[in-house]
Amino acid sequence: MQTKDDEIIELYWKRDPKAIEETQTHYGEKLGRLSFGILENREDAQECVNDTYLRTWNSIPPTRPQFLFAYLAKICRFLCFDVLDHKNAQKRSALVVELTHEMQQCIPDSRDEDKVQGEQIGQNITAFLRTQSKQDRLLFMKRYWYGVSIKDLAQQMQISESSAKVRLHRIRGRLKKYLESEGIWI
Repeated sequence: MQTKDDEIIELYWKRDPKAIEETQTHYGEKLGRLSFGILENREDAQECVNDTYLRTWNSIPPTRPQFLFAYLAKICRFLCFDVLDHKNAQKRSALVVELTHEMQQCIPDSRDEDKVQGEQIGQNITAFLRTQSKQDRLLFMKRYWYGVSIKDLAQQMQISESSAKVRLHRIRGRLKKYLESEGIWI
């Protein structure tokens, strides 16, 4: 039995324009929230979502993603950060600076190819997250993948803002220890 994702991916493989319509129907709202959360501008966010559809159309085939939304979200995030980089060449977005600062406490700079490959860090983070509770995984992913603010995160997770901050701090601490146990040092 095919899942809806499999059906949509099959439409892309057949080069059926309905693939984009189905993608928009099933994931457009989520992609819109993701891009708006990063860009905080409706027009730019919508443009990134539309560009996500185009990039997806151009990349499937040859790529056959295992998880369609994760694939779409990755494309959308990169497009959003490209827009931020372009718009804020001289000044960084407060959200990007804040998230970067938080993650620098437990992850080395992946641009330093001599120390660690970015892909290895990603695999280690995935392995680490598998060892965490479902709520801690959600908290981490919403904050560091989707860029959800602490305020919104606390509301979504039905916890106080201070509790969200403390839990994220503890998760980052455990991540740092995990990465060090895998031979990755800051």
